[in-house]
Amino acid sequence: MTIREWIKNKEIAGTSHFSIDEVQHTFENTPEQQIKNELYRLSSQGVITSIYRGFYVIIPVQYAAKGVIPPLYYIDQLMSNIGKPYYVSLLNAAELLGCAHQRPQRFYVTTIQPYATTSKSKNATLYWVYRKDIPESFLLTKNSETGTIRYSNAELTAVDILQYSSHIGGLSRASTLLYELTEITNFENKIEELLQFTTTATLQRLGYILDDILEESEQADVIYKQLIALNKRMVYVPLSNQAEESGEKNKKWKIDINIEIEVDDV
Repeated sequence: MTIREWIKNKEIAGTSHFSIDEVQHTFENTPEQQIKNELYRLSSQGVITSIYRGFYVIIPVQYAAKGVIPPLYYIDQLMSNIGKPYYVSLLNAAELLGCAHQRPQRFYVTTIQPYATTSKSKNATLYWVYRKDIPESFLLTKNSETGTIRYSNAELTAVDILQYSSHIGGLSRASTLLYELTEITNFENKIEELLQFTTTATLQRLGYILDDILEESEQADVIYKQLIALNKRMVYVPLSNQAEESGEKNKKWKIDINIEIEVDDV
């Protein structure tokens, strides 16, 4: 049996991916360089594509013409291969929630440290975001072409786009997205648990933007009342950590308004 035949058999059996370790184990009598040469040749012919170091996806018919496979097709299998928990996040999570009016150019994946097991240089499409723990109770699942993917729910996505706003183009873009998310967010009885994964400062910024920029006072008050009930001491924080200028201060949310936020029409 050749490597090409082995790959074809996997495809027939419904398997969409494989690792180079599997190939080397199956063809243990074949020299390593010969295996690499054959995988390179099959990649050049559009049979497979190298998604990440040592991880290959068999190119299905529906993507054969372009030769580009969307990350939703393989992300769950890739993260299982890497051995790290994850969730699809930020702009891509918003898209899955039906709240992104533009398709993201990058594919945002949040996972845990260490950084060494993931690398931007191995797949330019994947954009890695790191946090200490994965907020399992704030994740949703969705069936994909090849299995199931995990992504952040509306409330976690709202928090993430502010906490990691520098990764998506700044607070104006985050606020535009937040405006769309407010149609499905419900922060009632969720702030205490969210504080295990974010900071009071992030929730202050979220509350201020909901209150003063987006005029979503009801949702803002839900957050505010919970922060007060939890005895969270709010101190003045800059609206943006990317700007230095000090500006007008919002007393309720203890926000130093050091940038102007512009929300796009959606």
